[in-house]
Amino acid sequence: MVHVKHTKHDEYVLDLTKQISPFYDTVRTHIPIFNRKRRVIAEIDVLAKRGDAIDIYEVKCSHRPFKARQQLSRLRRIFRHHIKHSFFYCGSSGMLMVMDEETMVPV
Repeated sequence: MVHVKHTKHDEYVLDLTKQISPFYDTVRTHIPIFNRKRRVIAEIDVLAKRGDAIDIYEVKCSHRPFKARQQLSRLRRIFRHHIKHSFFYCGSSGMLMVMDEETMVPV
């Protein structure tokens, strides 16, 4: 049996997943996004689905909303109309924010 040590980021992803799971039909973590040449170009930390609606969550260990906004914008460009909401979760503070194109609103 191989024991895998989780990073701090992985622990925060698990904490968030436990918090949001009751509100969704399906919650998946660490989803790689590949380009046509099969190279990883992005990773979705948490993807949550309820019915036809898909929400994505970017998890950061510290409060770095600018970087989270950049990564979420990139994912929204890739998936265009499939994503309903995008969120930023700061693991150290436990703060969850809705991140749209121009706004950041605490949840």
